[in-house]
Amino acid sequence: MTFRTVLALGLGVSLGQAAAADYSLRVDAGEHDRRNTPVTFPLPALGQAEWQLTGPGGQPVAIQPDDRGMATFIVGRLAAFQTAVYKLTPAPKPTHADAVRLAKKNGKLQITIGDRTVLHYQAEKSELPRANLEPIYRRGGYIHPVVTPGGTVITDDYPHNHKHHHGIWFPWTKTVFEGRKPDFWNMGGGTGTVEFTGLTGQWSGPVHAGFSSTHQFVDLIAKPRKVALTETWRVRVFAASPAYHLFELESVQRCAGESKIHFPKYRYGGLGFRGHGEWDGRENCFYLTANGESDRVKGHATRARWCHVGGRTGGKWGGIGVLCHPSNFRFPQPMRIHPTEPFFNFTPSQAGDWEINPGEAYVSRYRFVVTDGKPDAALLERLWRDYAHPPRVEVYTAE
Repeated sequence: MTFRTVLALGLGVSLGQAAAADYSLRVDAGEHDRRNTPVTFPLPALGQAEWQLTGPGGQPVAIQPDDRGMATFIVGRLAAFQTAVYKLTPAPKPTHADAVRLAKKNGKLQITIGDRTVLHYQAEKSELPRANLEPIYRRGGYIHPVVTPGGTVITDDYPHNHKHHHGIWFPWTKTVFEGRKPDFWNMGGGTGTVEFTGLTGQWSGPVHAGFSSTHQFVDLIAKPRKVALTETWRVRVFAASPAYHLFELESVQRCAGESKIHFPKYRYGGLGFRGHGEWDGRENCFYLTANGESDRVKGHATRARWCHVGGRTGGKWGGIGVLCHPSNFRFPQPMRIHPTEPFFNFTPSQAGDWEINPGEAYVSRYRFVVTDGKPDAALLERLWRDYAHPPRVEVYTAE
């Protein structure tokens, strides 16, 4: 008798109880070459906390279970249309030391790989960096700084010409809520804001480190003020390759009560990235979309599966590729590319009116590739394929 379940990567499907203690794990590359690819799959439902993974050549492979009954490891190299079989065995303790670490300090989370900082998450409201900044602009719940493998900071916070921009953040601009029009993006108007409300998980590990946090979108026009949306972030930073930093963000937004929120057509709002202050102007900042467009004016209001934003900081080139998951609403999503400033935004509202209704979950997924130097289109395309069309995993045991 053979117990066998075939799984698409990322599906939360339990394998069910099985009698045997040892399993085989078959990874199918599919149509694409794989290199340093994160693979996540459901674990056998044995109530087992730790597992050991052995590669096709008998070498130990770092594996990391999580609290969702899933486990993640990195496929080093697997050619298109090839398969690899691993051995999966219950273990009494973790088999590998933490490679990616998270530390909390002064209201921030710092994630590092070895001695390299990857990013900080600003949880609590940050301190204002300049005396002339109005208190209304203080906020938390965003990622900054983001750092390249070579140590170059590529994000900005409270820039002088857009004081409400913060590294990587996720507010909406033009909205209608209960007949009012709160703007959660332009905080200076005092009509809306986004607040950090708590950490629900944080971890380090041999494959990834990360956290989950909660935010709320607050309508400040209402008296008393009223929460329109709640949001959960889940961020994972992978120990995938020394050549680049790889991390992902999942945002889940829900109506906070019985009222829907409406989003009229508008040119920006949603996931945003703000590049370093030295990238201001046309000469020191560059863009490249998955469509091959490098002209920032022509690229604006087009749709693409990924976009790279880069620039020169202290004479060093670096940048970030923002990869859009195909499950996202209105994929490939329209883009706001600023004509002169280092600002990028995936914004589904460009394509027309839409709304989030009570009882619905609005889920957005993005993966980020942080590199030194100028963009590598082949690398970005390969990593987008890993994200959008991951290897398939089959876990089985024979009796």
